[in-house]
Amino acid sequence: FSCSYLKKEQSSFLWLAPESFNCKKFFETSGLAKKSPTDVKNVFKILDNDQSGYIEEEELQFFLQRFDAEARTLSMNETKKFMQAADGDGDGMIGAE
Repeated sequence: FSCSYLKKEQSSFLWLAPESFNCKKFFETSGLAKKSPTDVKNVFKILDNDQSGYIEEEELQFFLQRFDAEARTLSMNETKKFMQAADGDGDGMIGAE
């Protein structure tokens, strides 16, 4: 599984206007929602830039750029919404599990 796959599948989606990113829609349209746990962990490793085992808010802001270097960064508002949706225990980080 590679980021190039997502870039190809999502090229038009990655260029959405600011404040229009929807993480649920992204995962559905990219096919990530249907990927195996192994594939999801591989994507997680790509997104976990510092390899800490967690995705922090700073890493999440650059989420789209991990799939396409020319994509925009998420706004602070989008990043916070994404974190709230994905941070199951409220510690401000997204774990691999």
